Amino acid sequence: MSYVFWIGRRYAGLARVRGRARKRDRFVSFIAASSMAGIALGVAALIIVLSVMNGFQTQVRDRMLSVLPHIELFVPSASPMQVLEQWKSIADQAAEASPSIVGKAPFVSAQAMVARAESLNGAQIRGVDPATESAVSDLRDQMVAGSLDALEGGSFNIVLGNQLARALGVGVGDTVMVLAPQGAISPAGFTPRMRQFTVGGIYSSGYYEYDMALAFIHVEDAARVFRDSGISGVRLRITDMQQAPLVARELMLALPSYVRASDWTQNNRTWFAAVQTEKRMMFLILALIVAVAAFNLLSSLVMAVKDKQSDIAILRTLGATPGDIAGIFLIQGALIGVVGTAAGVLLGALVAYNIDVIVPFIENLMGIEFLPQQIYFISELPSSPQVSDMVVIGVTSLVMSLLATLYPSWRASRLQPAQVLRHD
Repeated sequence: MSYVFWIGRRYAGLARVRGRARKRDRFVSFIAASSMAGIALGVAALIIVLSVMNGFQTQVRDRMLSVLPHIELFVPSASPMQVLEQWKSIADQAAEASPSIVGKAPFVSAQAMVARAESLNGAQIRGVDPATESAVSDLRDQMVAGSLDALEGGSFNIVLGNQLARALGVGVGDTVMVLAPQGAISPAGFTPRMRQFTVGGIYSSGYYEYDMALAFIHVEDAARVFRDSGISGVRLRITDMQQAPLVARELMLALPSYVRASDWTQNNRTWFAAVQTEKRMMFLILALIVAVAAFNLLSSLVMAVKDKQSDIAILRTLGATPGDIAGIFLIQGALIGVVGTAAGVLLGALVAYNIDVIVPFIENLMGIEFLPQQIYFISELPSSPQVSDMVVIGVTSLVMSLLATLYPSWRASRLQPAQVLRHD
């Protein structure tokens, strides 16, 4: 083993020494251990926080997609009735163009107001076919009252989200008034088109925005009420939701030019952009912890150089070159960075993959509840560790650690043996 590597490993506290040398190196070993611990804690904190953020994003995304389709095909210029007559033809063409499609169902969508007595709420009304809706969403499994089968053509029944039903103060069997944005001009002024609906069911997706502002009626009833303002088409579900943007582009090329396609990432672009921005900012903020640990490593190496001046002078008189001296402290800093980063990645991964066990244990031990179910839509802290995040965090930590070793190593290589020994 090269003496440069052996001395660097010894200064990093990773080599076994005995006797008086061990006593002399206790201070250097202590500051090296503190630097390793700082890097490890910073890396672990970064991995754990990003894993929890990924878990929240996955939870919300899955709950959103339990109601929303992966891809929507619609015809902007056609009336809902016209599209409903040919939706099967459009769906068949899409299935031929992309074998990844596993579910298809018609829809009519429009904005409206839902009123009950003095309560008035805006909502997106979506016309669906109960017979085919299960192929593209989990709405049937989310019913908490009534039944999705209550939506029959001509019955003018409606399924509300539990939050919207609570805001209107209605239950199954009650009636609500749906006001379409289009209407008629009369001598008395503008009269909105309105229709009375009977609440046939209540669902709960677990996502407040949809439970408060999304209601379902039969697709034929929606075509009648929103014949001038509704957007209609086909909802599709594919095997891999992550491929939705690619499949949507393929369908745009394969289908007639009057058919448009949009995927779930486009329909929820604002939310996902906000989440990605938050994740990037959180990474930068928590990376400062690793940066502080890197500065701690820099200061510890400067102190080690100061403490080992006499050793450096002796090595120089024995023939060591300035490059050898710089190599010793480069190896010391690199080993501290590598060991600290590896320990941080292992600790972070251990906590991130077992957070569903660790958090309940802490809650039971301290008698607290981190996520009260009455406030949050989830009661357990989610975690979704990503290997790509761990790699980026590990590389970032290693780069910061290596940069922190450059100045102390250069400083050590510039020491003059004669001046050091004269002052010693």
